[in-house]
Amino acid sequence: MEVMRHASTFLLPSSSEATDDLPSSVHALIILNQRLPGFAPLLWERAKLRVCADGGANRLFDGMPEFFLDDDPGEVRRRYKPDLVIGDMDSIRAEVKDYYSDLGVKILDESHDQDTTDLHKCVAFVCDGQHILEKSNLCILVLGALGGRFDHEIGNINVLHRFSNMRIILLSDDCLIYLLPKTHRHEIYIEPSVEGPHCGLIPVGAPSTCTSTTGLQWNLSETGMHFGGLVSTSNIVREAKITVHSDVDLLWTISIRKPS
Repeated sequence: MEVMRHASTFLLPSSSEATDDLPSSVHALIILNQRLPGFAPLLWERAKLRVCADGGANRLFDGMPEFFLDDDPGEVRRRYKPDLVIGDMDSIRAEVKDYYSDLGVKILDESHDQDTTDLHKCVAFVCDGQHILEKSNLCILVLGALGGRFDHEIGNINVLHRFSNMRIILLSDDCLIYLLPKTHRHEIYIEPSVEGPHCGLIPVGAPSTCTSTTGLQWNLSETGMHFGGLVSTSNIVREAKITVHSDVDLLWTISIRKPS
């Protein structure tokens, strides 16, 4: 079975990401309608495409100047303008919409589609091939996907399953989440300066009858997991490389360290 390798190098302050085992990724950034995490400017610089999901434009407009208090807020907003705002337009403020439109930002009103979330719409746009991104190494980073209303969080997790062939990472100030598809064995390379030690493996969507891991405080050995029974939460990373193999898609989550 093919191995899929993962690492949170995008959170490192260094601009060097590639290693012999981990080819450099091409990043797209999606901003949802929650407070921007402290590493938002870093991920913005890493990204080749930046998309706001509806009210995420408000968060960018209001929040990015707070990271640059010595700079003129208008200059910061012009410097950090998205490539696109997409969604059903029920959350973006009129003045924010007009501001970005006047700067030449494309506004894509998808209010006719009420069957998918704004995150789904954004991911579909990023994946549709209408812009220049290297799809084979594409990784989509999502800010504001965690926190706030629980049904919104579940909807965002559902997007991971609906686009299970894509690398999508949900991020907050506290943790990150991504899917480990059952089609691969997984190697997760820990970046201890920015993440850990707390982690979890969660069988959302279907119960697992056989999951095995290495590198954790409490490893699984052909272990079953399901809601109402065992779920591997509050685990601890103990090695630089974690391996995971399961008969179902699993969510991997790990804590993000606060800047010292």
